[in-house]
Amino acid sequence: MGVSNKRWIGNLYQLKTQIVVTMRRFEFLAPLMLRLYLAPIFIAVGLHKATHFGDIVNWFGNAEWGLGLPFPVVMAFLATVTEIGGGFCLLFGLANRLLSVPLMITMIIAIVTVHGEKGWFAIAPSDPEASVARVLAPIGFPGAEESLKNSAEVSKRLNRVRTILQRCGNYEWLTERGPVVVLNNGIEFAVTY
Repeated sequence: MGVSNKRWIGNLYQLKTQIVVTMRRFEFLAPLMLRLYLAPIFIAVGLHKATHFGDIVNWFGNAEWGLGLPFPVVMAFLATVTEIGGGFCLLFGLANRLLSVPLMITMIIAIVTVHGEKGWFAIAPSDPEASVARVLAPIGFPGAEESLKNSAEVSKRLNRVRTILQRCGNYEWLTERGPVVVLNNGIEFAVTY
């Protein structure tokens, strides 16, 4: 290997090293952005629980129309405190690693008790052709075929809702902030959080 090739490789290595050192200065941005994304979500949900605490306790405890959880007052209190306190700690960057554990536990409980049986999607896909389940169904992915059937049914229902709203309501006003959707209430958001 000639001297010019060794010099070129050395310069390339130095450039790579400089790029890595420069990029390390910005390592804080990804966790900061994630914290700033999650903090208002947890704070808002926790404040909702705090301002509707009696309703939350009833929902947590009632087995007929709620979650049927044991110790509903304790569970509602823990969820409320975890979401509000954890949200503000995320916002200000305090004890993030420590507080991420109770926040994850809260989301796991939400997944298991509320969202799990409803599948992945938070908002039901209404186009089976564009659904990720279209790719997963041929390989036998669990629930993909059911998701495709659900998407076809959701599409029919949304078309009916749109027809009713256009005929009987002010459709432009009703949809100016976004389209009408069917809430599936699956685990998608809880897993993301």
